[in-house]
Amino acid sequence: MAIADSLIAGETIVFESKKHWMAPIRASLTAALLVLGAWLIRWISPSGDGLFGTIGGILDLIAIGLFLTGIGWIIYNIVAWRTAEFAVTNMRVLREEGLASHRSSTTLLSSLSDVKTNVGMLGRQLGYGDITLLTTSGSSGEDRFLSITKPLEFRGAMMTQKLQEPGGPAAPAASQPVGAAPAAPVVAPAAPTPAVAPTPSAADDAETLKRLADLRDSGAITLEEYEAKKTEILARM
Repeated sequence: MAIADSLIAGETIVFESKKHWMAPIRASLTAALLVLGAWLIRWISPSGDGLFGTIGGILDLIAIGLFLTGIGWIIYNIVAWRTAEFAVTNMRVLREEGLASHRSSTTLLSSLSDVKTNVGMLGRQLGYGDITLLTTSGSSGEDRFLSITKPLEFRGAMMTQKLQEPGGPAAPAASQPVGAAPAAPVVAPAAPTPAVAPTPSAADDAETLKRLADLRDSGAITLEEYEAKKTEILARM
């Protein structure tokens, strides 16, 4: 079944990957040894009549069996490579691969705890690698995707969706936009300082006494008033 046919309501695919062409080569190493073994057995198989002929006939049957097994295995790996699918959705990580031993796996992003990638030197050059999904279930929930294309981008898509799901790292508070400068603290205005009447200087007092004397001499004030005011000013000085 294709991954697109197994999506649930509200689920969308955000990134897809396939098996790299290196996958059937890696998976067919044992099959290639079987084909090579069949050729070697056929090469050393004796011919003739009698016991050697019987042994040669048995070895030929073994060689044919190994050859057919190896070729069938290689063909299976090629077909499995062409039909394998991997996808990251906004909810899950999905895998569909295999024919006779069909492997279908689903990993919820909410249960994903870590993602490991293994990209060797050849993988960096050809663009393939292995991914291991680690979940909160421990080793029982571990899932491996072997020889897939764009492994680093696949991991990046998983982590991006993981961070965007509810319960991820807290988003910035709506009351203050991201990057905005913090509001300046409100400082209460200082209470007004009560006005203090300036203290008259000695020069001012002397000038006042002179004016009082002029007022006394002109008759504007009486002598008693002059003396009372002078006493007050002299006490202040």
